[in-house]
Amino acid sequence: MSRVDLMIGGRDYAVACSPGEEEHVRMLGRIIEEKMDALPGTTNQSEVRSMLFAALLLADELHELRQQVDQGAPRCDPATAERLETLAARLEQLAASVEDLI
Repeated sequence: MSRVDLMIGGRDYAVACSPGEEEHVRMLGRIIEEKMDALPGTTNQSEVRSMLFAALLLADELHELRQQVDQGAPRCDPATAERLETLAARLEQLAASVEDLI
């Protein structure tokens, strides 16, 4: 297992990943950080609450993409589908980590 250090919301997180996935995990961390930064008024919220809202935004985007696929929208290529599944799995891992912090 490899380890990637992420800074999200001004806090460091060590995340385990498979060898070769380090840059992908860093990219996912940047996406989460961007979502947190885009939330209005998060400076007064707890870190856990900000992470929750960022996760909800990402889950909503994923849900919309899945609905488009289900409604006959053009299918994404296998590489994109795999990345979305990886993102969903990482979100679930991060949600579990956040729950452990509470």
